[in-house]
Amino acid sequence: MNLDLYKGSGVVKRYIFNPILTKDDIPYEVSTVYNPAIAIYQDKYILIFRAAKLNGRSILGKAISKDGFNFEVEKEPFMVPEREGYFAKYESAGIEDPRITKIDNVYYITYSAYSEYGVRIGLAKTTDFERVERVALITSADHRNIVIFPEKFGDDYVRLDRPHSDIIPWSIWISYSKDLVHWGRSDILIKPKSYHWDELKVGPGAPPIKTKEGWLSIIHGVYMTMSGSVYRLGVALHDLEDPSKILGVSDEWILEPEDEWERVGYVPNVVFCSAALMEQDYIRLWWGAADSVICTGIAKVEDLVNKCLSSKRSAL
Repeated sequence: MNLDLYKGSGVVKRYIFNPILTKDDIPYEVSTVYNPAIAIYQDKYILIFRAAKLNGRSILGKAISKDGFNFEVEKEPFMVPEREGYFAKYESAGIEDPRITKIDNVYYITYSAYSEYGVRIGLAKTTDFERVERVALITSADHRNIVIFPEKFGDDYVRLDRPHSDIIPWSIWISYSKDLVHWGRSDILIKPKSYHWDELKVGPGAPPIKTKEGWLSIIHGVYMTMSGSVYRLGVALHDLEDPSKILGVSDEWILEPEDEWERVGYVPNVVFCSAALMEQDYIRLWWGAADSVICTGIAKVEDLVNKCLSSKRSAL
């Protein structure tokens, strides 16, 4: 890990050459590129990103890198909304915000499917990032930001999700499945906190990462100011054996919009992380900035764990 490539005094250190991907890097016409998913395949970084077409609707693109910084974007999109059949009805307004979870030798991709009927979560899978197969729509409307744990717990697959609700602020829930398609036994895990950086809503970010101390979840929180909402990143720690048990939620954010491209863009004042990997003693993160470009940075695992345990607040 070359620490000279990063800057900053906070928990998350930014790559000195951010942003790493902009619309100018895309070989087809798009207006924005952001909110990526990440995976390692054949010793290369595979980035599946959201991009908005000039009609405002989103598709998913694919980029490949040897180092996680310098990406080459494929000439054609990776996934576009289906035009026929069951999926087409619920993807007609675009597909957005992918996450990737590897289980055994299969890469599962969750994504938001938009239509006139609301937003649902689609599940797709691939083994080579060349051929992708849609599996199912795994929620009703309205859900967003679903991440799947990369291991089974007993006989169960486990996910974190954020259903929309007008009764309570949007919160993080946990759900279980035997087959990745049918989900239930849902329970609320983390609620927004009043007069806090996640007062408006809190949701899952990147799929959880297993550490010795527990499962680390990068989360996002939203706070409403007089000039609009601000998206920041936080972190939570789940028990290794029982992910419904929260060991701690950091009372403080770990990243907020600071650089120009995070504060100014299509949606100002946004950092939104949906991609993270553990390398050595660090977590590498990739995030969308101002819903316009993609950035990257690192955080020490020890620092993230300490945020959850030493300066924690109640989850509910």
